Amino acid sequence: QVQLVESGGGLVQPGGSLRLSCAASGSVFTVNSMAWYRQPPGKQRELVATITSRDMTNYADSVKGRFTISRDNAQNTMYLQMNSLKPEDTAVYYCNADLLVGPFRYRGEFWGHGTQVTVSS
Repeated sequence: QVQLVESGGGLVQPGGSLRLSCAASGSVFTVNSMAWYRQPPGKQRELVATITSRDMTNYADSVKGRFTISRDNAQNTMYLQMNSLKPEDTAVYYCNADLLVGPFRYRGEFWGHGTQVTVSS
C-alpha cells in the first residue's frame, strides 16, 4: 500500500513560519516529480510549488520569495518551508507525487490527505 503522508500544519500568526513534510511510504520504487497544492476555504485547489527529481523548482507567483520546496530523495520526503505567512495562505495543503510503485513499476499520480494551515492573529 503506497501512501503520501503530510505533517507540519497548524495555526500560526501572520508573519510566522511553518515547515510541511510529505513522506512517501510503501512499495515505492522511484519518486519522480513532486508538488504541493493547496485549497483555500471555498475555493478550488491550486498549485503552490513543484520540484523535479533533479531538484528543479517552480512556484506560484503568490508564494515566490516566501516559500521554499525541497526534497530528500534518500528518505522519499518532500518539504515546504513557508515564511512570512499571510492570512491568505490559509488552506488545506496537499502533497502530490508522480511515483513508480510495486513489483511491476506501475506509474501513477498519488495524493496525500492534506494538512490544515491556518494563518490568523
